[in-house]
Amino acid sequence: MAITQPAAQQMANAIRALAMDAVQQANSGHPGAPMGMADMAVALWGEHLQHNPKNPHWANRDRFVLSNGHGSMIVYALLHLTGYPLPMTELKNFRQLHSKTAGHPEVGITPGVETTTGPLGQGITNAVGMALAEKLLATEFNQAGHSIVDHHTYVFMGDGCLMEGISHEACALAGAWKLNKLIAMYDDNGISIDGQVAPWFIDNTPQRFAAYGWNVIDAVNGHDAAAVAKAIADAKNSPDKPTLIVCKTAIGKGSPNRANTAKAHGEPLGAEEIKLTRAALGWNHEPFVIPKDVYAHWDAKRSGAAREAAWNKAFAAYKTAHPALAKEFVRRMKGDLPKNFAQTAVDAVISAHTKAETVASRKASQLALEAFTAALPEMLGGSADLTGSNLTNTSSTPALRINLAGDVVKNDKGQIGRHINYGVREFGMAAIMNGVTLHGGFIPYGGTFLTFSDYSRNAIRMAALMKQRVIHVFTHDSIGLGEDGPTHQSVEHAASLRLIPGLDVWRPADTAETTVAWAVALENKDRPTALLLSRQNLPYSPKSDLGEISRGAYVLAEPSRVGILKTKAVIIATGSEVQLALKAQELLAAKKIGVRVVSMPSTTTFDRQTSSYKSEVLPAGLPRVAVEMGSTDGWWKYGVAAVVGIDTYGESAPAPVLFKHFGFTAENVAETVQAALQKK
Repeated sequence: MAITQPAAQQMANAIRALAMDAVQQANSGHPGAPMGMADMAVALWGEHLQHNPKNPHWANRDRFVLSNGHGSMIVYALLHLTGYPLPMTELKNFRQLHSKTAGHPEVGITPGVETTTGPLGQGITNAVGMALAEKLLATEFNQAGHSIVDHHTYVFMGDGCLMEGISHEACALAGAWKLNKLIAMYDDNGISIDGQVAPWFIDNTPQRFAAYGWNVIDAVNGHDAAAVAKAIADAKNSPDKPTLIVCKTAIGKGSPNRANTAKAHGEPLGAEEIKLTRAALGWNHEPFVIPKDVYAHWDAKRSGAAREAAWNKAFAAYKTAHPALAKEFVRRMKGDLPKNFAQTAVDAVISAHTKAETVASRKASQLALEAFTAALPEMLGGSADLTGSNLTNTSSTPALRINLAGDVVKNDKGQIGRHINYGVREFGMAAIMNGVTLHGGFIPYGGTFLTFSDYSRNAIRMAALMKQRVIHVFTHDSIGLGEDGPTHQSVEHAASLRLIPGLDVWRPADTAETTVAWAVALENKDRPTALLLSRQNLPYSPKSDLGEISRGAYVLAEPSRVGILKTKAVIIATGSEVQLALKAQELLAAKKIGVRVVSMPSTTTFDRQTSSYKSEVLPAGLPRVAVEMGSTDGWWKYGVAAVVGIDTYGESAPAPVLFKHFGFTAENVAETVQAALQKK
């Protein structure tokens, strides 16, 4: 039922009042966007949004993303007013330590927040991932007479989101994928921190989105809730295109002296201006006081519970008709993995591919993926235009195809496409994957060259901050890629990625380590993973205990392997350099010097092990030398005496020439160990 104009006005003013009161009390924040978008929120949350405040995790809820996350008070006000477990005390604690109302919305902290936003452009990109997940799940699970996956993804976004380059990457893909259940509402107020955006933001946004293949509803009065609600209704009828609704608004709406100015953007209005604003709005209530009738207009608990109850009834019928599909849907939306799948897959790969086999770790990754994607239909892969180099495709993951009608095309086996051609869009791919996993139902992974992880970095960081299971396949991991030269040769990237809290980084040395790395990444439900993989072939190294690989580092070879009994030093190596360490061990054995070789495929995982295990692998009192084709900085924390690394950019030349030029030879590693022993 449509909301009356007087009620809509009061509902919007409640948002404006809470926004300016909370920002004023915190003496920090952004009141302008919430005040400007308040009527848009009434239209969406008051008339269209399918959600249940009593169950923020209801599988078939609409997803709402506040892409311009600095306007966080609008979502906190909405969650509070509609009945989520976010009491007024939390709004009063806006931006304070350990509150549920952080400066920018954070998923997992505030009930009802779908994704962490703040870095502009990533929210709309996450939303593209959510809408893609909905589309794919609907194609996979919906059956005749049973539409259990049927919801929309809504986005609020501003000028800043559209200026960020990632919005071009993501919105172009949304058009290509014909995500008709994605509805983006553009807060077109023309103001940013620096003032009127007109001198530096001259895009014709409606034409831009039309060129992407979007349905565009232009020039909607963003302060007319009824007009916005009608635009949303029209957008929901789009059969094959995502929709952009351009809402013309005034930032800081209601403030007599701050509306339509940059002053409204990112600072409190001030006590006197708030007093004037209350008078201008006719809002005659004390700070943080909402009248009962306004709460009643906003309350969504009863309607939300009814919507979920209706869906539960429909799902019960679906479960009766399609029990196996229903069970699989529940498992996947929970993010659970089949019991013992990892060990079975690891055993199959290692038994088939490790004996005397020499392959690049990027190829070893594909061999592992063949087993894992066959066992896990939720794995959704892709590559940023480098599929043939990243080797992220498998026989179980046909390419995603969307027809002109907007339907997902199944192959002759009835499978949906599970490998995505993202095009040259590394950042967009990374943030879309975040959205996919936030939605639920899929475990996304995507590939590019390691040197281009810089393009993806902030989205990788956001995945770590949000504790999301996203897997990045970064191939061509060192100067070993050769002739492409320093623009493509990763030097600082492994060390840089290891600095991101909550991100697991693996640089495996052979097929066994690569397969275990994949298994650990898939089992890590609350952290993203970066797999750094070689272009050059790597031989398999026999191991006594495959289980220790999952601990991040293990003793690969004792001196006894080469006929020496006493250990005098330890060589720590990762990836392709493990073979250098083993050859250096042999050279040193010829001089009666015994060294232990430790393979450390994941420093981040090893760092979480017990102190007793760490001391077993790296005994005290023995000189240690680290070997890795990359920045040396991160190795000193392991008490090494020296690092065979590279702290300059690479060169363009064949890989063997580069190895010798930069000192990555067994002879140099052996000499470095000897020098460390002499200093002892």
